[in-house]
This record gives sequence, structure tokens and C-alpha cells, in this order.
Amino acid sequence: MSGIQKTALVFTIIGAVNWGLIGFFQFDLVASIFGGQDAALARIVYGIVGIAGLINLGLLFKPSPEVSREPEAKPTR
Repeated sequence: MSGIQKTALVFTIIGAVNWGLIGFFQFDLVASIFGGQDAALARIVYGIVGIAGLINLGLLFKPSPEVSREPEAKPTR
């Protein structure tokens, strides 16, 4: 996993935690930290989380090393 994907994964997790807080407690952590949903910094964070989610779509379709192994050759006699 590249550094960009790891960073994107961190932002995706931040977004997931924020959505969990909104869903369970009606509390938007990003908005409360950065001054409301319409604040420029909050909108930047929302945008970064959205882009990070798109970057992580590549991880969904990336073949797993365990699955993409070549079958073992059987010894011939």
C-alpha cells in the first residue's frame, strides 16, 4: 500500500467516524471543530474525505496476494 493510499485510508476513517457520530448522536465533529458546516475549513475537510474515499475505491478492486497465487505445480513421476 502506497503512502497516498495510507493517508487516504486515514481520512476515510475520519469521515466514517464523523458519519457515525452524526448517525448515532446527531453531532458533526468536523463542523464543531472548524466552525460549522459552511466554514471554509470544514468544507475542505469534507472534500478531502470525499477524495480519499474515491482513492480507496482502488483498494476494493486490488487483487489480494492470497487469492492471486499461482497454483502449485504437482511433481511428475
